[in-house]
Amino acid sequence: MKRKIVATADGSTTIQLEEWNERYHSKHGAIQEAYHVFIKNGLCHMSSSEIAILEMGFGTGLNTLITYLEAEKNKLTVSYLGMEAFPVINEELEQLNFISELGVDHLGPVFSRIHNSPWDQTVEISKFFSLCKCKADFKTLDQQQAFNLIYFDAFGPRLQPELWTAGVFEKTYRALKSDGVLVTYSAKGSVRRAMQEVGYRVERLPGPPGKREMLRATKP
Repeated sequence: MKRKIVATADGSTTIQLEEWNERYHSKHGAIQEAYHVFIKNGLCHMSSSEIAILEMGFGTGLNTLITYLEAEKNKLTVSYLGMEAFPVINEELEQLNFISELGVDHLGPVFSRIHNSPWDQTVEISKFFSLCKCKADFKTLDQQQAFNLIYFDAFGPRLQPELWTAGVFEKTYRALKSDGVLVTYSAKGSVRRAMQEVGYRVERLPGPPGKREMLRATKP
């Protein structure tokens, strides 16, 4: 499948899958979307300074990078597990401009370490941030009450409807601790109903630029 690096509206880049007419991030702004959905309405919603995060859809590592940046800024201790069935190749990663667009040149080595760390091993990126990248399909998720926060960042329901089902959301529900939270950019009615079916309390929230709404689901 043909893939290319393209610019989004906020100046940050993303990967476009031409045959599927799909991108790894919003065309309205990769960094803006990531901050709005996963940081503002996810990480900043947490009350504890020690947070276990699961990202379903590790992709370009943008969400990991900005979570690291926020953890550093706010003195949070983060344990981060990123699931990804099809890792992005190094040649593409080298063309992404997240470091320059974020204005964090000092984090260039951190971004490299995030991507060059071995799969399926926990690595200490810093004294406050540990990372494990799991090369696996979402449907293999089997943790129980392990996470405070889930970033659900799969390709959209149009492209991968099998990942936005009650069966998958039931796995995320079991993986969360009590009062744990799942955030996603999608606000599709079928997604919201699938979350509610497995027991989540679901909120519709204002979406990132170019999108009217997003969803935040809480495990009671």
